[in-house]
Amino acid sequence: MIDKSKSIKANAIINSVRTILNLVFPLITFPYISRVLTVDEIGKYNFSNSIVSYFLLIAALGIDKYAIREGAKFRDDKNKMGDFASEVFSVNMVATVVSYALLFVYLFFSHKAHSYTACILIFSLQIFFTTLGTEWLYSIYEEYTYITVRSIAFKIISIALLFSFVRKPGDYLNYAAITVFATVGSNVLNFINARKICSVRIKFHFDLKKILVPVLVIFASNVAIQIYVNSDTTMLGYLKDDYTVGIYSVSTKIYTMVKTVLAAALTVAIPRLSMYAGKKMEKEYDALMLKLTNSLFFLTIPAMVGLIALSREVVLIIAGEKYISSQNSLVILTIAIIFSIFSSLFNQCVLLPYHREMKSLLSSVISAAENIGLNFILIPLLAENGAAITTVLAELTMAVMNYWNSRDITKKIFANKTTIKNLVSIGLGSAGIAVTCYFIDIYIPNMFIKVIVSVVLSAIAYAVILLLFKNPFMKEAMLKVKNRVQR
Repeated sequence: MIDKSKSIKANAIINSVRTILNLVFPLITFPYISRVLTVDEIGKYNFSNSIVSYFLLIAALGIDKYAIREGAKFRDDKNKMGDFASEVFSVNMVATVVSYALLFVYLFFSHKAHSYTACILIFSLQIFFTTLGTEWLYSIYEEYTYITVRSIAFKIISIALLFSFVRKPGDYLNYAAITVFATVGSNVLNFINARKICSVRIKFHFDLKKILVPVLVIFASNVAIQIYVNSDTTMLGYLKDDYTVGIYSVSTKIYTMVKTVLAAALTVAIPRLSMYAGKKMEKEYDALMLKLTNSLFFLTIPAMVGLIALSREVVLIIAGEKYISSQNSLVILTIAIIFSIFSSLFNQCVLLPYHREMKSLLSSVISAAENIGLNFILIPLLAENGAAITTVLAELTMAVMNYWNSRDITKKIFANKTTIKNLVSIGLGSAGIAVTCYFIDIYIPNMFIKVIVSVVLSAIAYAVILLLFKNPFMKEAMLKVKNRVQR
């Protein structure tokens, strides 16, 4: 039985609020941090974080995606869910121990890592607390309100800590520790609160092969994805220097923030789509996929156009003049947003729910190999811009391959008349955004006024054009606004 009280729309709104509030943390902190710390220190911070991300991946295995897909079948039975969750958590804990062992081996043998050891060890706290947090359990039950409230509380505390303990150059280790607290500190509460959902404990006797085989396939795919997501920063650190990493970190941070907000609707739909696929509810699955796909187009394309048009102003506001050279890599990375969003749609909402892990693995490995190979060529030539280009190409490859491997399910969504009509109106509306921003850039010199006016007038232009072409999403949004005003 599906819990109708938890609507996809409500969950999407709640998750979007959580995502936006999570982004308030870097939006408030990074402009401050980029002016307090040096570019080299920002580079050390991001290089250390990129190294730990690989070991986080080892600890995670692929548990979250597997747990959401399989756990959706048991959420109506507390006892079965308790057994399932305990088995998954036990595997996760073993992987965490292995991850720490490999991390210490890396720190001992890697000459490059020696000057980053303290920062890497601080970031490594995320490994244990991520496992402890069992966030996948809350996703299965779509408990986004709890996650959002908890997240807000820890972000507020973290901002206070940041302004208290990061006040001069050299405080980048304090910044790393506060980042860890903001990211995973609340996971202790997650683990304690999980008992209200079901019993989660360490189990020693269960069918390990049943879990391990699909988890390892998903893990291999996640490794490949992580390689092409983080290899840019890691390879910049090895092939260039901390300064280049610091410059590139600004464009990747902005890119990631925008992409994360846009993916909020996608994230909350995964458990429901997994349930529909698992229970063979094809009609409900197709209806939700159609709505989700069109919603992503509706949000993603105008966001990309707007970010490219205001890339210089966004960099100056968030990071300051000394990071202005990151504008070019930001513009390049912005192109990758749509490929990344729809690659995730095909992968997490189609391939994984329909047990096509091997297809996902193949596209991930090819994209990762492409990214690494091109990084060796383009980073020495173009530095951070070369790294951005490889990301775009890798995301494009992944999106095309994931679509091809899911085309028997997704082709009818993209061939649907509603989708085609929406794309036309969205394309014209996005062109309206570009034209609006162009003329505002000519006539308004003040940076802050320019950004505010551009956002407001672009939104109006986009809405008017979509209404003229009778876009159903815009019509629905305007109808809701009208009803609320009348009430």
